[in-house]
Amino acid sequence: MSLVEKAFSQLYPDRNLSKYSFSLSYSGRFSPYNGNVRYGLGKYEFTISRLWRGVSEEIVIGLLQHLMQKVFKTKIRTLEQDLYDTFIKNVHVSVPKDKVDPDLKESFDRVNDRYFLGTVEMPNLVWGKKTFRKLGSYEYAADTITMSEVFKDISEENKILLDYVMFHEMLHKVHKFKTTNGRSLHHSKKFRDAEKEFEGFGDMEKELSKFLRKKRFRHSLGLD
Repeated sequence: MSLVEKAFSQLYPDRNLSKYSFSLSYSGRFSPYNGNVRYGLGKYEFTISRLWRGVSEEIVIGLLQHLMQKVFKTKIRTLEQDLYDTFIKNVHVSVPKDKVDPDLKESFDRVNDRYFLGTVEMPNLVWGKKTFRKLGSYEYAADTITMSEVFKDISEENKILLDYVMFHEMLHKVHKFKTTNGRSLHHSKKFRDAEKEFEGFGDMEKELSKFLRKKRFRHSLGLD
């Protein structure tokens, strides 16, 4: 029995395995410890990061079951998924921190000193694409904060907006996520309460929207 079939049988013991066609491959094109599944006409093709090779079979099964539940829209908890969640929450310890942009490091240090007493371990800090909707993200497995290039070369006056988004992503690193009823909750009440600790929190979204409107206008004119 293949690893995917084992994951499926443990998750759905009452389903007829012979009705499904599974495959599993490893790829170097994923960010660390990521994966996806493509499906159609009864075929399910799982592709996961090469870094999963050598990881405990139970943890990989947890990943596969996590992907399966997205496809089959179920909410079943297994020991393997608990092991997978624990692995993802702690894998950042061994991730190399060799991609650190100096401007983003300045923002990270400002926020870390002011709101976390300097206790947050520095992750990788990189620029992403110039997007106006997804301003920042934190990837647990890669221990990487990615910021939209809309903040690149930002004025001294507007650096507080960069710090505000940086603060949000650092909270993800600190609070991680909670799995309930088969779903991962990334913005818990504890997270939302902590978010309000940013100085001037009530005005930040308004100021951020104003900043982005100006950036979009300049971008449309080819000036930015």
